Amino acid sequence: MQPLHIILLILAYFGVLILISYITGKSANNNTFFKADNSSPWYLVAFGMIGASLSGVTFISVPGWIEGQQMSYMQMVLGYVVGYAVIGLILLPLYYRLNLTSIYTYLEDRFGRYSYKTGASFFLLSRTVGAAFRLFLVANVLQLILFDAYGIPFWVTVTITILLIWLYTFKGGIKTIVWTDTLQTLFMLIAVGVCIVTIKDEMQIESLTSYISENKLSKMFFFDDWKSGNYFWNRFFSGAFIAIVMTGLDQDMMQKNLTCRNLKDAQKNMFWFTLVLVIVNFFFLALGVLLTDYATTNEINAHKDQLFPTIAMSGELGLATSLFFLLGLIAAAYSSADSALTSLTTSFSIDILEIDKKEKNQERTRKKIHILFSIILIATILVFKYFIADASVIAKIFQFAGYTYGPLLGLYAFGLFTKLNVKDKLVPAICIASPILTYLISIFSKSQLNFDFGFFVLVLNGFITFFGLLAIKKSKNA
Repeated sequence: MQPLHIILLILAYFGVLILISYITGKSANNNTFFKADNSSPWYLVAFGMIGASLSGVTFISVPGWIEGQQMSYMQMVLGYVVGYAVIGLILLPLYYRLNLTSIYTYLEDRFGRYSYKTGASFFLLSRTVGAAFRLFLVANVLQLILFDAYGIPFWVTVTITILLIWLYTFKGGIKTIVWTDTLQTLFMLIAVGVCIVTIKDEMQIESLTSYISENKLSKMFFFDDWKSGNYFWNRFFSGAFIAIVMTGLDQDMMQKNLTCRNLKDAQKNMFWFTLVLVIVNFFFLALGVLLTDYATTNEINAHKDQLFPTIAMSGELGLATSLFFLLGLIAAAYSSADSALTSLTTSFSIDILEIDKKEKNQERTRKKIHILFSIILIATILVFKYFIADASVIAKIFQFAGYTYGPLLGLYAFGLFTKLNVKDKLVPAICIASPILTYLISIFSKSQLNFDFGFFVLVLNGFITFFGLLAIKKSKNA
């Protein structure tokens, strides 16, 4: 695939997104930007959330996990089902009853101002680092296959990328995102489908179902070693809590749900989103089986994150595979990044500056915040590239960003399942200490006890926060 073809593809892609932005951004105001005027069709939200959930990291990484972990990831995906049920039956009714724009407003009503600001700050930190990391990975791929050929420096690539995202989100906000995510999800699923069919034909596989089910890489359930990070119950419960925290307690994901016309529509959205997400993840893993076997058969030395890009862009599977892989990768990256930028703008505007409580210049302030977070994302990506550089270190920073969701889990669990009040001013200290303590316990457990918490660190983090809040509860006489 020639660099010129890639440029034309990117220009056409963003041209469509900007057209959607123009149509959805007419007569837009802050209510449109934050809540889409509560007019989003639930089925569009459900379909679009697939793309937001499957970021560029997932698009590249999940197929590459097969070689080392087989299909064990499905254990976590099944756990997601439980987590999404909790969101639909407990969290969504709460958010709609309180008529929230930012979901962290609940913490102020329940505990107080310090808890509210702490919860919002943890989200802002985690989402900024997470979104920057995802865009960093995709920008690196685009730099390698395209911009290096034209001598364009990395910082220019990143700046143009963020500028394009800002361009199609600055006016319509979440209303635009609901529609662009739908288109981006479609591109991503087409990309996976095309790659599966192409490899199936190339390897002359008669029955794809039989091939996958009989393959030694398709082992899905692991009950043998309870100390292993792949152990079924470890992965299953981790998946449930990850879904609750990284969807139900995440402003980015919940902001889309809160644009539905009513609670009933939002719950229908969550049900169908869950069903489709399980199916889509299975197809990603099936693609991983095919890619791994194809690489082995053709003696292609590509593993993990390099597996999918190397095979898809090699040209051996035809121009259509390269084209749709690139389109799917871009769609996966930007469907995550554009909603992240919008949710960061929303949370900072509502939770930190509280512009909804001010009478003047609300829209002007929101636009300035939108520009500010665009600059912050650019700066964070450039720090990854030029100041840290080591990919393994950057990956650990991204993993540590996941630790910041633990305090949110503890705060919401304490608020929903107890009637106790806490000493609000001490909440920030508990929430800062919790992820640090979790990290130390995790390291000690792995090195001294040979027990790998894996993704279960999120649950551990939540428990530590919960018991920390219990320690600072107010007495009845206070």
